[in-house]
Amino acid sequence: MPSDDADLTEAPASAGDAHEAQREARRLALGATFEADFGQNPPARILERRIAEEGVTAEAAVLARRIVTATARFRVEIDAQIEEIAPKYPVTQLARIDRALLRSAMAELLHSAATPARVVIAEWVELARTYSGEPARRLLNGVLGRVAREAADQRPERPASTNKKKN
Repeated sequence: MPSDDADLTEAPASAGDAHEAQREARRLALGATFEADFGQNPPARILERRIAEEGVTAEAAVLARRIVTATARFRVEIDAQIEEIAPKYPVTQLARIDRALLRSAMAELLHSAATPARVVIAEWVELARTYSGEPARRLLNGVLGRVAREAADQRPERPASTNKKKN
């Protein structure tokens, strides 16, 4: 596996470049997760092949690896959470692309704190619209929105100020 930090010493990317790199990373992660569902190769191997073939930026490769790793590592937990939130949509009965969209999106939402939840949701919903259609877009929006709300509800509240003046 290539080193993730080899190209990270370059000048910081502009906000537009960073957004494009994140979008590219999500597309790569989705493709690797989708292809792996056919059972020929593990998602990490598929992703590395795609990164090499497409010549993506270091930033995109890092995020894509993070998403694919989390998708593979937490797949059982992610599937169980999808089944709990959307029982009318059993994971095993979803179209492969919808399953890959949900798994990848949930992996990023739950296991990559680098991007705000609302941005992650918006980006994956847009990918669902592009690669699957309106029903998948609505399913992703509903599932991811609920997961984000539940995760926010479980975070401990921080005190308003820890530096109180003593009298």
